[in-house]
Amino acid sequence: MSTSETTLPKLSPGADATARTARSGAHAPRLRALDGLRLIAALMVAAYHYGGRDGEVSQAWGTSPKVQFPSLHQWFAYGCLGVQIFFVISGFVICMSGWGKPLRSFFASRASRLLPSYWAAVILVTAVFALPVVAYKAVSPSDALLNLTMLQQPLGVDRVLGVCWTLWAEVRFYALFALCVVLPGANRRRIVLFCAVWTLAAAITQASGEPALKVILMPEYAPYFIGGVGLYLLHLDRRDMTAWGIVLVSWLIGQHYAVAALWHAPNPHFFSYRGSGTIILIVTLGFVAVGAIALGLLNRANWRWLTVAGALTYPFYLVHEHLGWVTIEVLHRRLGLPSTVTFALTVAAMLTLAWLLNRFVEKPLAPFLRKRLNPTSARIH
Repeated sequence: MSTSETTLPKLSPGADATARTARSGAHAPRLRALDGLRLIAALMVAAYHYGGRDGEVSQAWGTSPKVQFPSLHQWFAYGCLGVQIFFVISGFVICMSGWGKPLRSFFASRASRLLPSYWAAVILVTAVFALPVVAYKAVSPSDALLNLTMLQQPLGVDRVLGVCWTLWAEVRFYALFALCVVLPGANRRRIVLFCAVWTLAAAITQASGEPALKVILMPEYAPYFIGGVGLYLLHLDRRDMTAWGIVLVSWLIGQHYAVAALWHAPNPHFFSYRGSGTIILIVTLGFVAVGAIALGLLNRANWRWLTVAGALTYPFYLVHEHLGWVTIEVLHRRLGLPSTVTFALTVAAMLTLAWLLNRFVEKPLAPFLRKRLNPTSARIH
C-alpha cells in the first residue's frame, strides 16, 4: 500500500517518535511503561483468582479465600478489573501495530503473538489436570483438541483455560479492526469512523438485545477497546479533539458497564462487596495510566526490565489460574505454608513458568510462525 498524506495525521510538536517512524516503516520505540502496566493488570487478575472469589480456588486453599485473607479478600475482589485495563491496552496496541500493515501481515503478527504460548498452555494444563494426584477434572480429549482453535467459547465446549473468554473477546476485536481498518488501509479518518460507528452500533445492539449482534459487537467490552484506539490517536497528536472525545465517551460508557457487571447491594452472605465508587476509580485509573503513556508522560519509565515484564505477561496470564490452584494446594495444604507465603510463592512460580514459556516456546516459535504465515514480509526484512 502506498503511503499518502492521509495515512497519518499531522503531528503536533510533542508527538511521540512512534508516529514519526511510521512512514519510513522503521520500528517504533518500545513503550516500556506499557509493558509494566500489562504486568500490573495481570497481577490484579491473579489476585482475584487466588484470593478474590470462591469456587475452585477454595478447594485449593481448603477453605474460602475469605477465611484465608479476612481483610485482603475484599481488595482482591477488585482484581477482575484488570481485564478492562487489558482491553484498553489492547485497543492502543492493535491500532499501533495495525497502522500501515497489509491484512496478511497483521494476521501473521497477531497469530504468531497469541498462538505459541496459548497452545503450550492448553497442552500443559490438560496434562497436569490429567495426573491422578491432581484433584481437578481435565476436559475430555475432544474438547481439549478443540480448545487449540480458540473457538471453544462460541462452540460451547469445556474450556481448558478459564481466562480464554477474554481471548475470545480479543479475537473478535482483531477481526473487526482488520475488516474495517486494516483491510481498506488505516488512516485517521477511517479509524475515527470505526470508533464512532462501533460505539453507536454497540449501543443500539444493547438496546435491541439481539443475541447475534451482541456476539459480534460486544457492547459490554467495546468501550475499552475503542478507548484504547482513541488513546493511540492522542499518542499521534495530543491536540486531536476528536480523539479526546472518543476517549471521554468510551470512559463514560466503560465505567457504566463495569459498575453494572460488578456492583451489587451490600449483602453479608456474599463473598465480598465492590463499591461503585471504587469500581469507577479503577476503570478511570486504567484509562489515565494508558493515557499518560500515550501522551509521553511516562517516557522516563524506560527501564529494560519492563520489557521482560511485558514479555512474561501473556504466558503468565494463560497459566496462572489453573496451575495456580495446583500450586496453592501443594504449598498450603500439603506443605503447610502460611497463606501469604503461599500466595507470594505461587505468583513467583507462575512468573517463572511464564519465563520458561517465553524463552523456550514464544521466542523460537513466534518468528517461525510469522515467517510461515507471511513469507513475503520475511523476504522484505
